Amino acid sequence: MVVSDMIEAAMASFKHELEGLAEAAEQDLSPDLAQRVTRGLQESAAAACRAAFRVFIESKETDAEQVDVEGERYRFKCVSPKNFLSLWGKVRIARRLYQNASDTRSVAPLDRAWGMGKAYLTLEVRESVAFALAHMPPVEASQFFRKCVSSYRPHATQMKQAAIEIGARLREAEADLRTRLHACERVPQKSRALVVSLDGANVLMREPGAAKRGRPAERPGLGSTQSSDTAYRNAMVGVVSFYGEVPEKAKTPQRLSSVYTSHMPEPRASTFKRKFETEVQAAQEKAPAGLTKVVLCDGARALWTYVKATPLFHDYRWILDYYHAAEHLSLAAELLFGKGSQEALDWFAKYAGKLLEQDGAVDALVRSMKHYEKARGLNAARRRELKTQRGYFLRNKAYMAYADFRRQGLPIGSGPVEAACKTLIKARLCQSGMRWKAQGGQNILDLRTYVKSQRWDFMWQTYKERATAA
Repeated sequence: MVVSDMIEAAMASFKHELEGLAEAAEQDLSPDLAQRVTRGLQESAAAACRAAFRVFIESKETDAEQVDVEGERYRFKCVSPKNFLSLWGKVRIARRLYQNASDTRSVAPLDRAWGMGKAYLTLEVRESVAFALAHMPPVEASQFFRKCVSSYRPHATQMKQAAIEIGARLREAEADLRTRLHACERVPQKSRALVVSLDGANVLMREPGAAKRGRPAERPGLGSTQSSDTAYRNAMVGVVSFYGEVPEKAKTPQRLSSVYTSHMPEPRASTFKRKFETEVQAAQEKAPAGLTKVVLCDGARALWTYVKATPLFHDYRWILDYYHAAEHLSLAAELLFGKGSQEALDWFAKYAGKLLEQDGAVDALVRSMKHYEKARGLNAARRRELKTQRGYFLRNKAYMAYADFRRQGLPIGSGPVEAACKTLIKARLCQSGMRWKAQGGQNILDLRTYVKSQRWDFMWQTYKERATAA
């Protein structure tokens, strides 16, 4: 019976909408006419879906004069229509409203039955909005919906509110969500190495910055303040990857899978470290015996201080990103031979190759730096700078055994985490004019991280369970 009513409502609505095209359809065919008819058919179909959906939802309404909700009795008060934004546009549902004895609370059992409660956007629209916000700002997302999705057009403000609500739900469910994710995810076949990396990227925050150094501005209109209500802070990204064999004719092993962790700036990155270590531990527990475990980072001292102080990483192989080492090699070449000189280029190429191919290359490099420092009679300033570069290689020598790492089929470049900093943080949070509060930025960063980690569907199922719970 309900289906018959839905069909009848849909057909009546479709016919009514389509009749509006009668006059236009008699005109000579043109690109403009074809476009008008296309849009008319699209809106007619959407109107039919709205009508059928309204009949379906209203058919589930209770006719009871009183209902019990969470141990409290409510009595029927009136029929109160409410608008909801569905995949087919705005739907107006007539629902029965019930009031408690003290007239302080009211409930609509029909709303609760289909998991809408106080919501305006249906779950399907919320998912579309959340996915869009993971990729673009609300204003751009609103424009996209208006241009490409004619049936429903959420406003930028509605999308911002949805992001806040979804973010809150996901924070509540974080521990449970991660536990369930880790239980169902599997290690890719033919995995040979578990590689973890972390890095940071600056985000402009809506919070006071440090006092500006130097002489205060004195020109007209510039003011004399030395403080700002915005400041750059370091957001963190971590990558947990499984690598396989080195493919034929390739120089690096194949990356089989990656899971990302990210967090907005905070003191000592404490939340990020907790989340990152949880991902690492989960990967370890699932990894087969004998798998090589690697920490691979650039040369930032803060990252290695954390790695060395964390027992979780003490049985890992530690590798310093080769390309970061090459940057320091390039600086040393400039100090020894002069910027852009052929001697500098030749010396750099020679030792960049040795680092990749020869055991003990760092020792040979340091000896060469000492030799040319004396032979070329460098001035005091250059000697000081060269000592810094020499100390860098001596300090990190154990993490630069690139020839040995390559023989074992291990990656030596931290490109995945550097790319993640760009795709997760820079591409979305660092667009022109963007300023962030920590929680607002985290709402978006969480959504984007689920997308990049191929975890979106699982995350959304968990959100739905939370959002629609009675």
